[in-house]
Amino acid sequence: MSTAGLPAPAPPYAAVAELVRGYLGPVRRAGRGFLPNGTPGGEAAVLAAAGFVGPRRLRAPSGVVLRRSVDDVVAWVHSRSDAVPHLFGARLAEFDDDLRGLLAVAARDGWFAERVPDTELVVWRVPGAGSGGGVPPVGEAR
Repeated sequence: MSTAGLPAPAPPYAAVAELVRGYLGPVRRAGRGFLPNGTPGGEAAVLAAAGFVGPRRLRAPSGVVLRRSVDDVVAWVHSRSDAVPHLFGARLAEFDDDLRGLLAVAARDGWFAERVPDTELVVWRVPGAGSGGGVPPVGEAR
């Protein structure tokens, strides 16, 4: 996604990922586990095997630019399954100091900006249930 024309620099996601790997190792974490081959895929095959029909893909364009503080980016980092605070153990404060230092260099005034990506809705439905996938419209009973 383009960063041209943003009112502030974009968060340095690649550098943040490198910092996390430096603390937690090269294999991506997820909670207490490890994902040596990345996040498993195959959701479409699972849904099709369960009898759902689809998918129908709908795109909701965004175009919104978010202004994010250093605190916002730190909170985002710790909201990810590969960087939740408990994974850092006794080194959490050290990691946070290094993260904040990295962010301070990337945005000297403490602000970042980024374009919110479009949202894609992937809709699967129950065969024979109509376009609503078996869910009644709001206000109607089954």
